[in-house]
Amino acid sequence: MSIDGLQADSSADRRIRRSSDPLVALHYQLSSTRARGEVDAIVLADPSGVVVAGAGSWPVCEELAAYAPLLADGAWASLSDAVSSRVELLRREVEVRAVSVAGQEVLLCARRQRREEERHGEGVSRDLEQAAAGVTRILSAAA
Repeated sequence: MSIDGLQADSSADRRIRRSSDPLVALHYQLSSTRARGEVDAIVLADPSGVVVAGAGSWPVCEELAAYAPLLADGAWASLSDAVSSRVELLRREVEVRAVSVAGQEVLLCARRQRREEERHGEGVSRDLEQAAAGVTRILSAAA
C-alpha cells in the first residue's frame, strides 16, 4: 500500500496516515494515540511549556503544555496557592514523560479520560510509551 508516496507494509507498520512534514507527522502520531487510547488530550511541549503538537481540545492542550514542566519537575511546591492547587489537581489526571531526542528534551503530556479515572491510568502509561517511541522516531528523522 502506498500512502503519500511512502510504502507501508501493513504487517510491520500500522500507521495509516503519514507525512514528510515533522509537525504534521507528530499531530498524526498524537491523534492516533488519542483515538485508540484512554486519553482526552495529548500534547508534546517544549521545556518552557509551549505546544509543539497536540491532539484533543486545543485549550486543554495549551493548559497541559503550560503545566507540563511543573508537573514533570515537581517544582510546584514553591508556587502560589492558586497555581499550586491547580497543579495538584492536574497531577491526579495527567501523566508526563520526558523524551530526549538528539540531546533535546521535550515533554509528552496526556490527560486521562475522566470516565476512566478508576482504572488508575494503566492504559495511559502504555499509550504514552508508544507515543514517546513515535515522537522519538519522527523527531530523530527530522534532526
